[in-house]
Amino acid sequence: MERSFSPYRFLWRSILLVLLAFQHQAFAQPFTDSNLPIAIINTDNNQEIPDDPRIFGNMKIIYRGEGLQNYVTDQNTPAFLNYNGRIDIEIRGSSSQDLPKKQYGFSTKMSDNVTNNNVSLLGMPAENDWILNSLAFDPSLIRDYLSYNIARSLGNYATRTAYCEVVINGQYKGLYILQEKVKADSRRVDITKINNTQNTLPNLSGGYITKCDKTTGGDPVAWTMPNYNGWGTDFIHELPKPEDVTTQQNNYIFNYFNNFQNSVTNTAVTTGYPSMIDIPSFIDFILSNELGSNADGYQLSTYFHKDRNGKLRAGPIWDFNLTYGNDLFIYGFDRSHFDVWQFSDGGNDGAKFWTDLFNDPTFKCYLSKRWHEVTQPGQPMNLTTINNFIDNTLSYISAAAVRENNQWGTIPDLDTEILTMKFWINQRVTWMTNHIGSYSDCSNVAVPALVINKINYNPNTNGTFTNSNDQEFIEIKNAGTTTVNLNGIYFKGTGFVYQFPANQTLSANASVYIASKSAVFTSRYGFAPYGEFTRNLSNNNQDLVLADAFGNVIDQVHYYDSAPWPNADGNGSFLQLTNTALDNSLASSWTAVSMATLGLEAHEELAIAVFPNPAHDVLAVNSGEVLSAIEIYDLGGRRVQSFKPNTNTVTIDTSLLSNGLYVLKLLSGNKTKIQKFTKQ
Repeated sequence: MERSFSPYRFLWRSILLVLLAFQHQAFAQPFTDSNLPIAIINTDNNQEIPDDPRIFGNMKIIYRGEGLQNYVTDQNTPAFLNYNGRIDIEIRGSSSQDLPKKQYGFSTKMSDNVTNNNVSLLGMPAENDWILNSLAFDPSLIRDYLSYNIARSLGNYATRTAYCEVVINGQYKGLYILQEKVKADSRRVDITKINNTQNTLPNLSGGYITKCDKTTGGDPVAWTMPNYNGWGTDFIHELPKPEDVTTQQNNYIFNYFNNFQNSVTNTAVTTGYPSMIDIPSFIDFILSNELGSNADGYQLSTYFHKDRNGKLRAGPIWDFNLTYGNDLFIYGFDRSHFDVWQFSDGGNDGAKFWTDLFNDPTFKCYLSKRWHEVTQPGQPMNLTTINNFIDNTLSYISAAAVRENNQWGTIPDLDTEILTMKFWINQRVTWMTNHIGSYSDCSNVAVPALVINKINYNPNTNGTFTNSNDQEFIEIKNAGTTTVNLNGIYFKGTGFVYQFPANQTLSANASVYIASKSAVFTSRYGFAPYGEFTRNLSNNNQDLVLADAFGNVIDQVHYYDSAPWPNADGNGSFLQLTNTALDNSLASSWTAVSMATLGLEAHEELAIAVFPNPAHDVLAVNSGEVLSAIEIYDLGGRRVQSFKPNTNTVTIDTSLLSNGLYVLKLLSGNKTKIQKFTKQ
């Protein structure tokens, strides 16, 4: 593992620097054009870029469009510039800093050099934190690019990537990958950003990004967990940053990991590890690391994230240059073998829970099942799919690869390297298939007949209800003929968080509403929702996946706010299935229904009289039936008074209420009445 580098590393580093510096001087040549985007960076006063602190400069990205040749001289033509603006930049990385070709981290800035400039670079979602990956120690030039694309094809977030060639202060630096930095963002790691004032539940529960890694960047170790090799795995805070994390937040996420480790042999969906981790994300993380036999995996460059009120998720994957048979051979390492499990090969095994999960028969069954799914024809880990992707990538970067080798001399024979890598992957896929075990026990798991039946993703607003997000809801219906046990059922993925509480059931043909804000839902729609979700529904499109505790999909909908989907986008309507037996992935199965109709079929209205209205000090309520509950809400959806009168006639003291409009909710059995009144 990395800590064993020390006896020889500095000797090899000196030799390596001398050899590569000579090659750099011998083979440098003019650079004029490329089929790839060209990034031109000029630092202020031509300063050399340091490891720290960051320095300022200008960056231009030349990109005429897909399939077109780009020219260095295009830097003076605004129409050909994908970006033209300020940046701050520094050298990044650990082992890669031993090499003369550096990799860089940079942020796009506004002209004041202070304000972040969230921009889209080469088609990637707008942000300000970016990385120029130097492809260190990878003679194939494609290991990171391949691995991140496979991970995204599996349905997980992994850093988006774009090849480019880089010129810094007039010097050609070679082939790079422009990629996203791992951070919390709705289009990256999609979790809520916790701040240092959020120290009690539920806000204390997220979001967090935690990593296992070296402390090269100076970040302190938050805690250490033992592994089966006798040493520890260091955990480091990424969100919140080490300098921002509070004692309560540190204790919360540490205890979460610790409780997970202590529960890793317990498969109960309410008390065991299925209640704590998003199992599909852990499975895909293992498969990505094991397909590549990642020498760093589990111990280093290993990320986890947890949203508020959500489960712990593994990923995103990161730093896959020492994979597919490659390692730091220059330092005497050779650890990426096709015939080992990297989580238990005696090297960078990581915390014990990785091996413990693999040894759990239930988890291993789902791991095997997923492996056999993703290696089928056309799937991301299928050999033909991988080989085609490699061939297409090699064709795309072949001209730049020649310039890269002329500049640095680190790719003696790219064709042979790719052939060797393909052969290794073939061996790896065969070995994993033969050793991952059977999935017969989980091959055909029965799931309940729950259906996502209504979606209100962009409610309209009015003078009373001014916040659209607070009015959102989803209805889930039991379309079956038997009662469903809701234990462990949750929405998997990111961006929308809800897990049913333990020991709850749903009767046949019954429905539950999950709301954004329970009080607002009750105030607007006239009855209380079953539960409250975390985050919000997208106003554009979103994938909603209802699953059991092990990730078996119960129902899945990807809705859109555009045709052919019905129009329910801010116009006072919500989406509703026309029949629960229909395929709800099809737009034709849905209709737009007025929000005014919600609940009328199930909530018969009370006959009441409310007076005087406007009210001053008292408000009288007369009902033909005994009132079991009365609640008063302000326009923000906050409940300000509540009573359980159990009489037909009630006089309410309104003298302490501030002047304004209120919503009165009255209940009697299954009957409900919503009445507005004004306090003057």
